[in-house]
Amino acid sequence: MARRVLVTGGSGFIGTNLVQALLDSGSQVLNLDCSPPIHPGHGVCYREIDILDAAAVDAAFREFRPEHVVHLAARTDLDQDTTLDDYRANTTGTENILDSANRLAEVQRVLITSSMLVCRLGYLPDGDEDYAPTTRYGESKVLTETQTRERDIDATWSLIRPMTIWGPWHLRLENEFWKVLRKGYYVHPSGRPCRRSYGFVGNSVHQIRRLLEAPREQVHRKTFYIGDPAIELLDYINGFSMGLTGRKVRLVPYPVMKTGAMLGDLLAAVGWKGVPLTSFRLTNMTRDNLLDVSPTLEVTGLNPFTLEQGIEQTVAWLKSR
Repeated sequence: MARRVLVTGGSGFIGTNLVQALLDSGSQVLNLDCSPPIHPGHGVCYREIDILDAAAVDAAFREFRPEHVVHLAARTDLDQDTTLDDYRANTTGTENILDSANRLAEVQRVLITSSMLVCRLGYLPDGDEDYAPTTRYGESKVLTETQTRERDIDATWSLIRPMTIWGPWHLRLENEFWKVLRKGYYVHPSGRPCRRSYGFVGNSVHQIRRLLEAPREQVHRKTFYIGDPAIELLDYINGFSMGLTGRKVRLVPYPVMKTGAMLGDLLAAVGWKGVPLTSFRLTNMTRDNLLDVSPTLEVTGLNPFTLEQGIEQTVAWLKSR
């Protein structure tokens, strides 16, 4: 694929991997982001722009004249002390991108990024417009989707909902989960199998690129989950633990961890900071979250990387850091 591709949010985790893959393919890339790239080699295709600045967005579109647009930029935190207006990047920002794309005849394909959190974890929606958000972020992404459908721009467009995506350049996981694993602090409840819909970023980038190239009738006005078929959570955790420490994680009986979580709830209630285990966290370690990626794979083909290959690449990146 050799195209002019405009990426918003190309300085983030998925965006960094996508920009690199596009550059490797010979595409011309422009990254619009309010933050500088985290990859040291991406400064050449970066422009500092806030997508809430409609005039600046439009000027960048008119100058670069992209053929493809991948809109990743968003506010993604789950802070409960917020209002929908705090997530204007996800609503007004998306409108600005859609409007600028619709003004250019050169734009052939647009991907708008939503989120799996338009529905609460564990909820199986009955169709693309069946929503059940539990966070302001999720609500804002529902608006992202409804605005996209209402505008119905002339170019071929699709909505994508990334699952829990992991891999190289995920700085939060590097400084939180993978750091805890590396230090040997992580323990996992035994006797509670848990299956999750996760996605290695290499596969996610592959899917995004295939959606940009797929025939219009396969993707236009459709919604796709981005990620991998469901995996056992413990396989994912042990894979990283073996790669980072050479041993599997310690297993603790669920009743013991449940007692510890209840104690953690009490400590958190009286103001203790950094409580390592609460009932909320324990639930997240044991609750299934299964999403159907098969419609995506029907269009994009088999994912190129296995779980083991993704872990190997990510561990190599972590060690290089």
